[in-house]
Amino acid sequence: MRESLADLGRGALVLAACSGGADSLALAAALGFVAPRAGLRAGLLTVDHGLQEGSRERAARVAALAPGLGLDVAEVLAVTVGTAGGPEAAAREARYAALGEAADRLGAAAVLLGHTRDDQAETVLLGLARGSGPRSLSGMAPVAGRYRRPFLDLPRSTTVAACRALGLDPWDDPHNDDPRFTRVRVRRRVLPVLEEELGPGVAEALARTARLAREDADALDGWAESAYRNCALSDIPEKVTLSVRELEGLPDAVRRRVLRRAAVAAGAPSGALSAAHVLAVDRLVTHWRGQKAVDLPGGLSALRRYGTLILAISPIA
Repeated sequence: MRESLADLGRGALVLAACSGGADSLALAAALGFVAPRAGLRAGLLTVDHGLQEGSRERAARVAALAPGLGLDVAEVLAVTVGTAGGPEAAAREARYAALGEAADRLGAAAVLLGHTRDDQAETVLLGLARGSGPRSLSGMAPVAGRYRRPFLDLPRSTTVAACRALGLDPWDDPHNDDPRFTRVRVRRRVLPVLEEELGPGVAEALARTARLAREDADALDGWAESAYRNCALSDIPEKVTLSVRELEGLPDAVRRRVLRRAAVAAGAPSGALSAAHVLAVDRLVTHWRGQKAVDLPGGLSALRRYGTLILAISPIA
């Protein structure tokens, strides 16, 4: 925790997102210990998703723990969970929206999340199953904007032991044992089988893979950003034009990142833009046979014309 907060100025407000589970409860306790010694203000946010009976009362009990943990600010954030993308994705979207709004309103410099090494291993396995490339395999970042994950290199067993040592009674969310959720099946079924068949240390190895993949993905993304500036002949809302000659000179991994960047800049929703979409656009560069335009999410089309690649809201003029 000290290392995670070392760059913040004195008096900055740091908030811990706390569900009441062992990971986030240990996170809140560590923040309450470290913050005053580092000259920081500290608080707690807990989200009531409203998905279980008694969730409001449980969230209130979590918020009431704040003074005993040394935290000055405590808020319950009630959210409405939609249905888009499935229950896990919808709950996550509602949660992050609420945390972001609260952080803005309170002027927080950072919001801490209690993800551990075990969570990272699960994320890597899920990314591997989707086949969505090294960025997905890189898992969760230790720092992403205002969000920080101080425990990303610690096993879940450490947070459980910390709560026990501090006399804290974590809440076990029934959803964490519900096999309807993909992450639960990975946690309860897939990882134990891997540990049994391959030996101990699988979670640690997966987390290490995430760290290495993130380093590579960050380097490639930086290269692609520079290449995009060289390739872009025009970059305006709803229309991006790229030089095919410049694209042809790029390695596959960089060129496809440039194409994704261009599609998003032109208006394609990032979450709906799949690897298959990007590969279809890439064929306009690498396997040009006079083919028709490629349809992309968000009403976008990609078309090759006179040595340029145009990505624009349909129809392309």
